[in-house]
Amino acid sequence: MKPAALLALAAFVLGGCAYHLGDARPSMMNGITTLAVPISKNKTLEPNVEGVLSDTIVKALQTDGTYRINYTDRADAILYTTLARIDRWPARSVRGNVLATSEYEFIVTVDYEVIDRPTGKRLMQGAVNGKTSFFVSADMQTDEIQALPLAFTDAATALASRLSEGF
Repeated sequence: MKPAALLALAAFVLGGCAYHLGDARPSMMNGITTLAVPISKNKTLEPNVEGVLSDTIVKALQTDGTYRINYTDRADAILYTTLARIDRWPARSVRGNVLATSEYEFIVTVDYEVIDRPTGKRLMQGAVNGKTSFFVSADMQTDEIQALPLAFTDAATALASRLSEGF
């Protein structure tokens, strides 16, 4: 056999050892192709955010594309989520007045649990954080309400990554 052909064969056989194409799901999610995402639970005092969180998670999973979203009775697994915490921390103070805050950091914590629908076995569980910041205007409550979906989007992206890639 010619050395060039032998070299090409060795490169072809050994070239793909470190990489593989296709599914990169965590091992516990093998065989799961569809997920159901019921309305999230809310353990915080923030009213009427359960639907917004669930919708944001569904959009992030659809954007990721690893899992299809389906009804609870037709899905391979069910993703239960709970809004566990909403924290607000001062990030920047007003120039000339260190007691007044001009920007806040907003952190949401979402607990999740993936249950295999046919067997009821827990496949994955954990928590993800979503983070954003917002500047304070005359109406801080409205500023918080407007920042909340951004933090949800960050948490939903982290959750989609965790479910599809394992980290």
